[in-house]
Amino acid sequence: MDQHTPVTVIGLGSMGRALAEAYIKAGHPTTVWNRTAGKVPALRDNEAADVSTAVKASPLVIACLTTYEATKSALEPADLAGRTLVTLNSGAPAGAREMAEWAAGRGAEYLDGAVKNVPAAVGDPGTLLYYSGSRAVYDQYFPVLRVLGGDTVYLGAEPDLAALYEYAVGGTLLPALLGFFQGAAVVTARGLPAASMVRFTAKWLEMIASVLPDMADEIDSGRYGDPASAVGLFEAGIAHDASVAAEFGVDTSWQEGMHEILRRAVAAGYRDDSVSSLIEMIRRPQVSI
Repeated sequence: MDQHTPVTVIGLGSMGRALAEAYIKAGHPTTVWNRTAGKVPALRDNEAADVSTAVKASPLVIACLTTYEATKSALEPADLAGRTLVTLNSGAPAGAREMAEWAAGRGAEYLDGAVKNVPAAVGDPGTLLYYSGSRAVYDQYFPVLRVLGGDTVYLGAEPDLAALYEYAVGGTLLPALLGFFQGAAVVTARGLPAASMVRFTAKWLEMIASVLPDMADEIDSGRYGDPASAVGLFEAGIAHDASVAAEFGVDTSWQEGMHEILRRAVAAGYRDDSVSSLIEMIRRPQVSI
C-alpha cells in the first residue's frame, strides 16, 4: 500500500481526531465518522453522512472507540466485506478474540492494536503502536499504519496479543499517577507547588525504568535471592506511610492492597528476597473464605 491509500477513521474523541489529522497531513484520502455529527468542525469536510458510507470509502477502517462492544455497535449497520478493520480501543484479551471472530464473520480482515502515547504524540517518530493478527495484513498496510508512529511493532498472529500487552503495560499507569498525586498532596500541604517535584519524579521514573530488565530476568528465571531491593525494605516502609498520612491528613487507602501483598510475602518467607518476588503473591491471590 502506498501513501495515498484511503483511510476511514471511526470515532472522533481526542485520539481518533489525532489519527485522522495524522493521515490527512500525510496525504491520505481520509474519511471520518462519529456518532455525534460535526463534533470536530475542522474535520467536517471529511465526515461521512453515516457509518456505512464511511466504511465504503476506504479499504482500511480504523476504529478508535472506547470498547470492543462500542466498536461492534457502531459498525453493525456497515458492510465490512473486503475491508480491513483495525481497532485501537481499550479492552480485555477476550474482547479482542471475540472482535476478531465478529470481523471475520462479516468478511473483514482484522488487526487489533494499541497506541502507547498521548494524542499529541500521534505521528511522531518515537510514538509506539503495536498490533496483532494476520501477518500478511500487517505487512500489506505497514506503510499506512506507520504514519501514526515511527515505533510500529508486530506482536504476532494471535489476535489478542495487542490487548494482552495493552493491559500488561498499561497497568503501571494509574498506580504511578496515584503515587504522584499522593506526593503532590503532601508537598502542597506544606505550601509548596506540585510543580516543584516534577523534575525529581521524572528522574525517579527513569531509575525505575533502568531496573526493569533485571527484575524481568528475576521473574523469568524464578531466582530472587540476590536482591538490589528486598521485600522487607518495602514492608518496613508501611509504617512510614501511616505516619505521613497522619501528619499531613492525606488519604492513603489506595495503598492497602499493596501493603497486604507485602505482608503476605513476608509471611511466606520472601522477606530477604528481591521485591520482584511479589509476583508470586500476585500469581497466587489470597482466597477469601
